[in-house]
Amino acid sequence: MPSPLLGSWAVDVSRLPMPQEARPKSVTITFADAGGAKWKVNVDIVDAGGSKINAYGTYALDGTAAPGQGSTIEADTGAIKVPAPNVLVMGLGKGEMPASTRIYTVAADGKSMIETSVNFDNVPVMRTFYFTRVR
Repeated sequence: MPSPLLGSWAVDVSRLPMPQEARPKSVTITFADAGGAKWKVNVDIVDAGGSKINAYGTYALDGTAAPGQGSTIEADTGAIKVPAPNVLVMGLGKGEMPASTRIYTVAADGKSMIETSVNFDNVPVMRTFYFTRVR
């Protein structure tokens, strides 16, 4: 049975923890099976000014680090694991330094997903993002 994480997810931009004028117009993340126990992760963002940003990578499900491609503003390396069918843990790095940890959890109905993001600004900072399934 395929993981309920697989598919495309759109963030609820109205719930982003930032001023409305700074919020992106859209953020979509897609998890796709790339075969060989690897997943492709693709992030498409349309920022507040309408510019399109795309970041993507193909990662082994065993947590092995691999380079990201496209926009590397936030991270240039990633690693993922799926400890439960509805949970994905992602570690991101930038310039050979830790950047953030993200935990994606799909609800039991498979229609919504929550992302918990942990960044460091002298202390850990946690943010929550809310997604709905696009396909």
